[in-house]
Amino acid sequence: MPFFTPSALTPSDAPASGARKAWADAFGGLATRCLQVIIVLVVVIGIVYAASTISVVTIPVLIALIIASAMHPVVSWLRRHHVPSLVATLAVLLGVLAVLALVGWLIVVAVENQWSDLQASAVDGFQQLQGWVTSLPFSISDQQIDDATKGVTDFVTSAQFGSGALAGASATANFLTGLVLMIVVLFFFLKDGPKIWEFLLRPFTGARYARARRVGDRVVSTLGGYVRGTATVAAVDAIGIGVGIAIVGVPLALPLAVVVFITAFIPIVGATAAGVLAALVALVTLGPVQALIVIGIVVLVNQLEGNLLQPVLMGRTLQLHGLVILVGLTAGTVLAGITGAVMSVPLLAAAWGAVQVWDGPDTPAKPWRQKRSEEVGAR
Repeated sequence: MPFFTPSALTPSDAPASGARKAWADAFGGLATRCLQVIIVLVVVIGIVYAASTISVVTIPVLIALIIASAMHPVVSWLRRHHVPSLVATLAVLLGVLAVLALVGWLIVVAVENQWSDLQASAVDGFQQLQGWVTSLPFSISDQQIDDATKGVTDFVTSAQFGSGALAGASATANFLTGLVLMIVVLFFFLKDGPKIWEFLLRPFTGARYARARRVGDRVVSTLGGYVRGTATVAAVDAIGIGVGIAIVGVPLALPLAVVVFITAFIPIVGATAAGVLAALVALVTLGPVQALIVIGIVVLVNQLEGNLLQPVLMGRTLQLHGLVILVGLTAGTVLAGITGAVMSVPLLAAAWGAVQVWDGPDTPAKPWRQKRSEEVGAR
């Protein structure tokens, strides 16, 4: 067996061996891991940037996916009872559109019927606020208030405000385009959702196919359970707060109840925002005592929801820490505004659900597996 000395290495072999050693030590392993993280972040940023660039397409498709996941059990139930697939799909689709139209109609009609009373009460409230401001310990003169009012008026009548109105018209056009696209995509998701998923899984075989099926089933069940549970909680919140502020005599009780229902789809901050809005309306129209009563009603309903409804309806669906929810809400709001705030949490819950079944029906992906109890006890 020949004996090789270090001098026997060729010049090309020595640098290669040195390079391998440089990457094999602890610092080299850290550098490799950092490079991997950077590559993953670049890919994720690229995907997010592409999705935000064509948000008029991605957002309607995601909304359609979430709604279709929630309505999938209804479509399946109709088909099991020998209702033709097309008829079942159209029935569910028309039902969803009818609910959305009803929500918008309730807001418009209620605001239109009570707008004059609210306007008069708002003027009185503004005058009371103005008198309160002038009585503060520090000096705020009527001239300063008039100058601030004039500044707002000048902005509304300026060319800058006009350009903002044009941007609003463009946003309206994008909204209508996205709405039509969402309806069309929702129809096909309801009608052929399983077939579309099977088509996307054609490149996978064996264990990879089984994993993709598990992930798809968990994502659909998580999204559907989240929407149905949140809708139930939101309905209870809207009824409780709406009845309470109606008894107090707050104007626009019905639109405010609808706002409560909508904002309930934004965890943590949604209920607080709706409560603040209702309290402000009560403060302007009725006075501070009624506003405090409204705040008490909102706090009571939210406590009942958080301690009773949420654990029962959402406990197995929304298995996310509060910090993760807040970060997801912030990121979704920055990327897509209110729509992103509503969609970010169910998408995070779906992603976490996929991780939980990555390696088996009850086996999470390796980095997220819990340590065995005996290993923890040994330490």
